[in-house]
This record gives sequence, structure tokens and C-alpha cells, in this order.
Amino acid sequence: MKVLIANIGSTSFKYCLFDMQGERLLAKGKAERICQADGFPDYESAIRHCLWDRTSRDSLAGLDAVGFKAVHAGPLSGAHLVDDRVLAAMEEFSFHAPAHNPPYLAAIRAFQQIMPEVPLVVLFETAFFDSMDEASTTYAVPLPWRENLGIRRYGFHGASHRAAGERALQLIPKAGLRHVSCHLGGSSSVAAIRGGIAIDTSFGMSPQSGLPQNNRVGDLDAFALLFAMKRLGLSVDQTARILANDSGLAGISGASGDVRDLTAAAAQGDRRAQLALDVFVRAIRHYVGAFLLELGGIDILTFSGGVGENSSEVRSAVCEGMAEFGVILDADRNRTTPTDGRISAAQSRAAVYVVPADEERIVARAAAAVLFMIVQARM
Repeated sequence: MKVLIANIGSTSFKYCLFDMQGERLLAKGKAERICQADGFPDYESAIRHCLWDRTSRDSLAGLDAVGFKAVHAGPLSGAHLVDDRVLAAMEEFSFHAPAHNPPYLAAIRAFQQIMPEVPLVVLFETAFFDSMDEASTTYAVPLPWRENLGIRRYGFHGASHRAAGERALQLIPKAGLRHVSCHLGGSSSVAAIRGGIAIDTSFGMSPQSGLPQNNRVGDLDAFALLFAMKRLGLSVDQTARILANDSGLAGISGASGDVRDLTAAAAQGDRRAQLALDVFVRAIRHYVGAFLLELGGIDILTFSGGVGENSSEVRSAVCEGMAEFGVILDADRNRTTPTDGRISAAQSRAAVYVVPADEERIVARAAAAVLFMIVQARM
């Protein structure tokens, strides 16, 4: 079975093609600057450019499905064959994920035009957190808001945290393994995982919540937001645009929200860049500490994502002063380990690992499972 995984960004398209017999990677590629003046005019042209070049044309013969790491459809979670119901649910929750849902909808519709005979499957990023209990997902607002409007905590980065959870169990095959997973990048989150099952997440109802993101707000007192709207005369849409585009680490620094840029600027004495990094690390530590208590201790701490896998400075800052909780980094390992390996010291009771965010493989498995169930139902 061949499955193509489409990873859609606000201006990018990346793909991986898997042979699910052995989960062998057959091809990968990307297109950038989509819907930009000097790039591709739309997702359909970018997808056609990537998939019909000489490198991948032969590999695509006999393609069984295209899988998408879709983000948000509210109460509709899990993995699904794309149909009108799925698209409508994604449309309904586009307000909550303005940087994610519209590009995914555009790309899915482009694939429907390009490959009308190939099944399309979405795995929602919320799916990994469907196991969280009701107390963990309920806000202290009138309960009908949850029941009628879907206002509750969902959780995202599910494919990355699931991959980290599977890797943690391979490294330490222990029943009830207490695992805190840090996915840190342009978008960041922390998850509490017990025995491979998610029990909590830093994210809330939208990808704008939890940790401060590259340019998205993270956690914010609701009344602070209402106060700003009232004082500045902002509409709901104006406020949403500011929180989703002009906030986060970029909002604090006044420049870039990229941790690489912030680290370089802070080293040159930029106070706002250093403040942004301090706020970022503090937020990560806040959730790591909360989840350590919720799990009753920690057996393994993992770092994934562009920042988690590449910034030894952030990893060191997150783990500073955690020796009493059993977390001790090996400074040399932390500085030199590539993006897959142990970075904790020999005397550390808890293991600390850098693990790759193997999201595409998780989505490919989900797509293959959906196809298998369809075949079984027809027999």
C-alpha cells in the first residue's frame, strides 16, 4: 500500500510518500512561497509541480491514499475519509485555526481536482488527546457553552506527541511510563503522557493557546483581552488577527519570533529578545512542572520539533534546577547530540532524550488503517 502524506503550511506544501509494507520512505519534496507574488499562485499549481516532476512520477503509480495532518474540526476528531461532513466541520472551526484550516481546505480541494479517484484521509491533531478526562478538557464557563458551542480544551500537535510517546516506550518499555513530551518550534506545546496515552496538554481550544508561539499569543487572561478590545476599540476579527499574527515571541521582541534569531539578538544584548526567550522558557517549565505533579513523577522527558531538536540552549534552560525531580542534563551530550539521542547525565533518575517529530509516519499509519477498515466493511 502506497500512502502520500501532505503537510500543509500557510505558504508551503511538503510531502512524504510511504510504502506501508515496512513503512519505507519512497520519496519526499516540498514547495514554498505559495500564494506569494514571487512563488506559486495557489496550492493546486504547487502540488502539481511537486508531484508530476520526473523524480516522483513513477513512485506515484498505484497510489492508494493521500493523508493529511489536519488541525481542527472541533468535536469531530480521529481519522476520517474526507467527505462533505469533514470539510464542513473544518470550515466551522477555521476561526479557531486561521493559520491552519484554510490552507488545508485549499490543499484538500486541490487534491480532489488533481486526483479525484484517490481516497483522501485526514487525521486530526486533536485525536491523540481524545483520551483526556472530562475535568482536563472542561473550562469553568457555563456548561452549555461546552455542550452547544464546543468550547473546551482539545489539544494539538497530536501526531508529534504520539510519535514521541511511541519512541519513549521503545526506549523505556515500562508499564505506566511517566512521560513529558515537549514539541518546540514555530508552534510549541507540552503534553503529559502515561503509558503512551495522553492525559493532559498545554493547548486549549485553539492553537493560539498554551505556550507562546512564534507569532501567536499563548495563554492570556480573558479579561485582559476584553480590556484591550474595549480600550483600543478593536473588533472581534481585528483582535483575532492581532493574537494570531502579531503576538507571541514576535510580539514581545518587536521583531522576529524565531528562536534562532532571538538567541542571536539576545547574545548581542537585545533586551526584548532576551525577554521573549525568558517568557518562552518560563511557560515550558510551568507546564513541565504541572505535568510532573499530575503524573506523580517523571521517567522520561523528550524534546521534539525544530527548536526542541536543535536548540541546546532552550533544552538547558528548561531543565535547569530540576535535579531534585530527577532530571539532570549532561552538558556535553546536550550540546553535541544530533536530533535523536539521550542527553541526560548518567546519574539522572529520569531519562532525557531528543527525538524526531515523526509526524508523517503517524498520519500514514492512520490513513492505512482507515483504508483497511473500508475494505473490511465491503467484504
